Amino acid sequence: MPRGPRKHLKRLNAPRNWMLDKLSGKWAPRPRTGPHKLRESIPLLILLRNRLKYALTAREVIQILHQRLIKVDGKVRTDQKYPAGFMDVVSIEKTNEYFRLMYDVKGRFAIKPISQTEADYKLARVRKIWKGKNGVIFAALSDSRVVRYPDPLIKPHDTVKYNLKEGKITSFVPFEAGNLSMIIGGRNLGRIGVIVKRERHLGGFDIVHVKDAIGHTFATRLQNVFVIGKGTKPLVSLPLGHGIRKTILEELSIRHKRLGNKGPNPAEVSV
Repeated sequence: MPRGPRKHLKRLNAPRNWMLDKLSGKWAPRPRTGPHKLRESIPLLILLRNRLKYALTAREVIQILHQRLIKVDGKVRTDQKYPAGFMDVVSIEKTNEYFRLMYDVKGRFAIKPISQTEADYKLARVRKIWKGKNGVIFAALSDSRVVRYPDPLIKPHDTVKYNLKEGKITSFVPFEAGNLSMIIGGRNLGRIGVIVKRERHLGGFDIVHVKDAIGHTFATRLQNVFVIGKGTKPLVSLPLGHGIRKTILEELSIRHKRLGNKGPNPAEVSV
C-alpha cells in the first residue's frame, strides 16, 4: 500500500450531496484539507461548473479562479479544490452575485442567492471555549476560526454572528428551547424547526427534540443542531421550502400541479 494521505477520489465514492452522475468519468475532484470536512464540503470546481453553470469544463473553472473573481467568506480563492461548506458566503463581485451554502431537506447543498448586505456576515456554531496562555480565552467556531476574548456569556453549542469584513463577533444566539434551528447532520439533515427540549444522557449522546413549522416533531443528536435564529425569526435567508420535509404523495401532487396535470389527492390515497 502507498504511504501518506490519499490524493484521489473516485466518482462513485464522492459525497451524495455533490449530485455527480456516475457515467461522466471515473474521478472526482478531492477537496483540499481546509475549514470543512471532506464529506461536509463541496469543492469550488463542482460549485462553479455543476451547480452554478458558470463553466463547461474544469479548465474553464481554473481560468475563472485565476482571474481572482471568486471570493469565499470575503477572501479570494484560486484553488479549484478549495472546500466550501455550510454557511460559507461565495461572492462574485463582477456579476454582483452572492450565494450562501445551506442544505435542503433532501440533504443536498442548497445554493441560496443573498443580498450584498447579508453577504457581509455568516453564522458559526461554537465548538468549544477554553483558556489559553496568559489567561486568554479562546472560542473555536464550526468553520475552524478561533476567536480571542469572546463574550463571557457565549457557551458551547451557541451560534455567533460573525462579521466577515471586521473579523469579529457582533452578536450571538444561545442554544435554548424556543429558538429556531437547522439540522446539519443525520437523517433529518436540512430540516428547520424550533427547539422543544434537550434530553441529557450521561455517558451517551444528548438528544434534542425539534418541531417544524407545520407541527411535525423529530429528534436528533445535539451535535446535529445548528441554531439559526432567535425565536422563530431566522438571521439568514432560508432555502426553498423553508426546511419543511414533504411526504412522497405531497411531492407528487406538487409535481403534477407544476406540469398542469391533476395529480392524486393525498387525502384520498390510502396507504
